[in-house]
Amino acid sequence: MALAIHFHDQLQQPHEASLRDETLAGFAATPKWASPKFFYDRRGSELFEQICRQPEYYITRTEEQILAEAANDILDIAGPHSDLIELGSGASRKVRLLLEALHPTSYLGIDISEDFLLSSTQRLAADYPWLEVHAACTDFSHELNLPDDFSSEHPLVFFPGSSIGNFTPAEAAAFLQRLHDVLPAGGGLVIGVDLVKDRAVLEAAYNDRAHVTAAFNLNLLQRIRNELDSDIDPSRFVHRAFFNEGESRIEMHLISPEAQDVTIEGRRFHFDAGESLHTENSYKYTLDSFAALADSAGFDCRGQWTDPRGLFSVNYLQRR
Repeated sequence: MALAIHFHDQLQQPHEASLRDETLAGFAATPKWASPKFFYDRRGSELFEQICRQPEYYITRTEEQILAEAANDILDIAGPHSDLIELGSGASRKVRLLLEALHPTSYLGIDISEDFLLSSTQRLAADYPWLEVHAACTDFSHELNLPDDFSSEHPLVFFPGSSIGNFTPAEAAAFLQRLHDVLPAGGGLVIGVDLVKDRAVLEAAYNDRAHVTAAFNLNLLQRIRNELDSDIDPSRFVHRAFFNEGESRIEMHLISPEAQDVTIEGRRFHFDAGESLHTENSYKYTLDSFAALADSAGFDCRGQWTDPRGLFSVNYLQRR
């Protein structure tokens, strides 16, 4: 029996329409692109959970280690009785570390994937019966409005996994500015940020030997085939990920080894042999460059924690 949670459907238009519109726009562009936010249907979310367990993918276990060690420091800065708001809802150990350290008054999980959002928040409600749990289905990458009946006098936003890296620096600045506008003065943001490091370490994390990241990337095409009127065949594309040093970002692509045409919603798109569909960027920062980005959006950096190898960082930002 599903546990009671406070569910808020805030999508401004049907999800399928967003997938359709952005897919058609991206496939018609030069170069071709697809939005990484559509990775996360149920299958994509399951594959991402598998990615997080791969030995090459240092991000999840390193962030968990940092959060476990920094949780009391975060509590000291945030203070008691916070209302925890997680962007990209999950029932992982990360948010549980904060729930157990901060013992917040309420929790709001926000995600674009309704099925995954409901299952993850229901697990949290089952494991933390003392916690008032809310779930809001919305695309927070474009707009963020807290539900009217989510009382939040002391909001603390949690944005883990270095998802901020999926935005260009200009988009990241605009995203932080939107958070600044939603939060009251003194409101907090705990955010995971991946750091610049050796190319081999970075590229291995996105090219795991079990090929789970490849399956995750290709699942985006399967989703287009399943949910739109399309004959696109994921088996006719291959995964490629590499570090673009000049842009300080990992790029993920799907390559068409041979020339082919695909049809989506009655429109035909041509791929030359070797042509790429650019599916994701993951920007990497230094501690100083991210603090400067946060400052430009009206946040003070109250704390930065890293692991001994300097692979990853957790940052506490406070709204001015």
